[in-house]
Amino acid sequence: QVQLVESGGGLVQPGGSLRLSCAVSGSIFSINAMGWYRQTPGKQRELVATITSGSSTDYADSMKGRFTISRDNAKNTVNLQMNSLKPEDTAVYYCNVDLYVTKWSRGRYWGQGTQVTVSS
Repeated sequence: QVQLVESGGGLVQPGGSLRLSCAVSGSIFSINAMGWYRQTPGKQRELVATITSGSSTDYADSMKGRFTISRDNAKNTVNLQMNSLKPEDTAVYYCNVDLYVTKWSRGRYWGQGTQVTVSS
């Protein structure tokens, strides 16, 4: 069984910073891409950033230059450093991982979500 546990959300003022972390545990053979998505009420979940097993990164346009995704393969964690936060960044942020449970069994897994609120 695979578990994703997110941490680091909270309330921050506009222009501030937050760092989200996601720890992956359980029966894992290998981890491919890891990423962060976000969702606000009434809207579809949208991509924030992804990072491959080789540490290639990709960002949604509105996050480029403000957010940085990183991973620690030894600890099976993925982080999202968010700087220059804006009120429109307010959302529930979800960790997502593409991994192999066994050599032949692959799946995508989601965390439970962590609330980020940017407000003065």
